[in-house]
Amino acid sequence: MSEMITADLVDLDLSAQTKEAAARALAERMVAKGRVTDLDGFLADVAAREAQMPTGLDGGIGIPHCRSEHVTEPTLAFGRSAAGIDFGAPDGPADLIFLIAAPAGADDAHLTILSSLARQLMNAEFTSALRAVDDAAAAAALIRGDETPAAGTSENSVAEPIAAASAGTATEGTAPVPGATVDDGSAPAPGAAATDGAPSDNDARPFRVVAVTSCPTGIAHTYMAAESLENAGREAGIDIVVETQGSAGFTRLDPAVIAAADGVIFAHDVPVRDKDRFAGKPTVDVGVKAGINRPAALLTEVRGKAERGEVTSGSAAATPVERGGESGEGYGTKLRKWLMSGVSYMVPFVAAGGLLIALGFAIGGYKINKAPSVMDHFLWTQADSWGALFFQIGVVSFGFLVPVLAGYIAYGMADRPGLVPGFVGGAISLTINAGFLGGLAAGLIAGGVVIGIQKVKIPAALRGVMPVVVIPLISAAIVGFLMFVVIGKPIASAQKGMTDWLNGLTGTNAVLLGALLGLMMCFDLGGPVNKVAYTFATAGIAVAGPSDSAMKIMAAVMAAGMVPPLAMALATTVRGKLFTQTERENGKAAWVLGASFITEGAIPFAAADPLRVIPSAMAGGAVTGALSMTFGATLRAPHGGIFVVPLIGNPLLYLVAIAAGVCVSTALVVALKGMRKQSPDDVTKEAAQAPIPAKTDSKQPVAA
Repeated sequence: MSEMITADLVDLDLSAQTKEAAARALAERMVAKGRVTDLDGFLADVAAREAQMPTGLDGGIGIPHCRSEHVTEPTLAFGRSAAGIDFGAPDGPADLIFLIAAPAGADDAHLTILSSLARQLMNAEFTSALRAVDDAAAAAALIRGDETPAAGTSENSVAEPIAAASAGTATEGTAPVPGATVDDGSAPAPGAAATDGAPSDNDARPFRVVAVTSCPTGIAHTYMAAESLENAGREAGIDIVVETQGSAGFTRLDPAVIAAADGVIFAHDVPVRDKDRFAGKPTVDVGVKAGINRPAALLTEVRGKAERGEVTSGSAAATPVERGGESGEGYGTKLRKWLMSGVSYMVPFVAAGGLLIALGFAIGGYKINKAPSVMDHFLWTQADSWGALFFQIGVVSFGFLVPVLAGYIAYGMADRPGLVPGFVGGAISLTINAGFLGGLAAGLIAGGVVIGIQKVKIPAALRGVMPVVVIPLISAAIVGFLMFVVIGKPIASAQKGMTDWLNGLTGTNAVLLGALLGLMMCFDLGGPVNKVAYTFATAGIAVAGPSDSAMKIMAAVMAAGMVPPLAMALATTVRGKLFTQTERENGKAAWVLGASFITEGAIPFAAADPLRVIPSAMAGGAVTGALSMTFGATLRAPHGGIFVVPLIGNPLLYLVAIAAGVCVSTALVVALKGMRKQSPDDVTKEAAQAPIPAKTDSKQPVAA
């Protein structure tokens, strides 16, 4: 393996003023070394990772990083900025910038080396030496571990980690995960004596904590949070063992260590794997950056919870939004995540049920909903029987829609204990005709009730039966009472009013609604706003006999959602010179994605050039949505794209609406990109393998 960082990959006088320009300047050095094959493609991956969470750290450090198919081998580039660059750190700009590039299929040894550097960024001597070094070769050697800081070494030595990791040696701070037991060398020293999970002297032993850290790429923040927590544990005299769930995989903590722990810390931005191992422990659940920036506060918080007897009553595999992020995150953001959790689990039921119902109508005709049960009448050779079968299976699938929505909203709020009251509340919503709105309310109420119950201090003897008996019993009773007696009727009235309003939409009002839904579908290309419009449409057809207005809305939403990827595919075909080689390749896939109603197919284009792509997509989506409503196209299936055109009412005009929107978006994006003033660098990028000049304009951003 070649050296991960050399003098050619170091810039001690980085002149970039923005994080995008800094990433570009350092990435160009990687391209010149042959470590990155596609500059724009790699920078798009860096930008996508940056969009998930800022990569600035306290102490003047920026660590933009990603895994990318455009990286040939694990590579580090280092830049030092005199003026500082804003990477989103709470304490201000960063003057030490590390660009970490990992191949999409990097092996464990390479990722261990990357994690070793991440841990060393927590060492003050290491960062001080980098600020003082005046030679690029010396800086590279210091980062590799070939040299030690002038001030000497500390308990967390800089010299050992990267060199040892590259040789396959596991040392403290280099192993990607702690060992299976406390005394394997990866855990802090204070509690190492008690390796069997049982203290020899319960009064004298230190407070024990187990922690899990993880981040979206599993390269940097995962290991930095682990190092920060371990250092804080040493200073506080706390025995802490950290399980790092990084890209190099992870080794599960010894069950005896978990059993002996007094508290648990989760510092993560992706779901914790096998989380149920930690059930019944006082738990602090935060984002990974909290583990880096305020480890001492987290340790104090978990100790306080343990002293008060606050424990989690149950745990399970994580939902997409089981953790609300940083402790200071607003309730608006959390509410959006909770709702999206329910929607994400609901959509497969809608898709399966809707397509089956539509197929039933296509085979058996529009009176198939009057057919008797296939249990009583089914002929293998009769098309109507098969139509009835598909229709009735679809109706059953639709019957789960509201309970699943409510259940998984509660799951997103309160984890597995929220499932029972959530499903019960959703089922009651169907019983009292409160529908989709009732499901939303039931899910939020169920999650809130469970969270309230979990805050009650419970004797240790009862903790085992809380998640399986007490919480389901009490929460289901409370939610059922509220839905049946208190809020059910008003919500049912509101649901009926909304349905009547939709059924009464005609003329201009219908066209304006179609345009609005088209704008929403194309605003964030599969994000929360897109999902709101889609859920609104699917809720209308999630019945055995949807109204004509509801089917028109579903048709408009699907048509508009197909426009962005199809428009980007067409634009790359007719004016390929306006797009990079990577975008032209993505354009080929966008044809299929758009035709299949996968709006996310336009995301790579929007990530690279949002100010031109997103407005263009929204304009085309609005045109398509308005035309679809004008033409009176209807759709019983909630998904399928062009593959369900035979099931669409007025299919020819429906395709005309889609084509019109695609042409509008294509024309706009081509015009806007054509107006952009090209720099010499843009011309150079047209050749995918063209060499990058030694000196380029470092102020050129990743996306205009």
